[in-house]
Amino acid sequence: MSTILWRQVLRWSILRKTRVVHRSELQCPVLKKWEGGHPVALCRKLCSSYVEGRASELHRQEVSPQGQEGCQETVRSLIIMGFTEAQATEVLEGPTGNRVGVAAKRLAMLSTLVALGLNPSTILKILSKCPELYLVKGAQMQQRIDNLRRLGLLEGNLQRVISHCPQLLTLTPKRVNTMARFLQEKCHFTGQQVTDILRDSPATLLEDMAQVEYKFQYAYFRMGVRHAEMLKSGLFRVCLDEVRFRHAFLERLGLYQAPDKKGQTRVVNPKLKEFLRVSEETFLTDVARATQEEFEVFRKLLARELKEESQEEKVESDSEGEDEEEGYESEDSDHTGYRRTRKK
Repeated sequence: MSTILWRQVLRWSILRKTRVVHRSELQCPVLKKWEGGHPVALCRKLCSSYVEGRASELHRQEVSPQGQEGCQETVRSLIIMGFTEAQATEVLEGPTGNRVGVAAKRLAMLSTLVALGLNPSTILKILSKCPELYLVKGAQMQQRIDNLRRLGLLEGNLQRVISHCPQLLTLTPKRVNTMARFLQEKCHFTGQQVTDILRDSPATLLEDMAQVEYKFQYAYFRMGVRHAEMLKSGLFRVCLDEVRFRHAFLERLGLYQAPDKKGQTRVVNPKLKEFLRVSEETFLTDVARATQEEFEVFRKLLARELKEESQEEKVESDSEGEDEEEGYESEDSDHTGYRRTRKK
């Protein structure tokens, strides 16, 4: 009997217009099966997506006045701090800015940047460069700024570094301190030299430690460059591939030679900054005295060589691992992790 009844209800629900569910029914957890001759319960069952959407809309209508009031209060606070109304609106319309409670958190973050001495225009540029900062709380940002101060970045340099590389403020103090210790312990830079790296090449903190170590070892062992010259040349501002390409190109041309154990060479090597801190055009014209076509051909050949060497090292590493599992000891197992590039 009940099956026949529900089939009849389903037929009526298709043939007749179902009644619109009243807002009060959205809040009622018990659904009525019949009211005024219409199958209300079935209508809500068939139109659950509509009901959920309507409930969500009603919820937004209930909280939006509170959100609007919070945003207006935040705008007034930002204007007091020196933002124009247009700038304040732009900041609040950033990622997830229209959510309730976000305006207050964002105000704390912006207050921290203002207290650092940054003007509103600079702050907008920083947020444009690094939108991830919208998600950083004010207290977290203050901790990260204080940690950079402890590492030697003083007023003036600190503001310039953050403006140039705002991604630093997305790193936890633990991550920054780990990289600073790594530069001292693994690369043997002094504390002041680490501060100089943070000041002049802040993006180094964002790189993988293995890549930073390899770049240092390449410059130190392969090129014979000492710590002080690395800093003067801006070595850590240049990617590893570009360092390799330019150095190897000069070496193949006979214009660069790695110093011997006494630090002597048979040719006068150009200073590192003379071929790293210049444009490619200047490098080819003034240092290498070669054409763009020659350098491009060399890049492709060297890239192929490096790829083949990488594959060979992978095979050797796999074979060494198998030997160790079998109980054999490799004769050349005491390596430093850096493999010198073989001359072709």
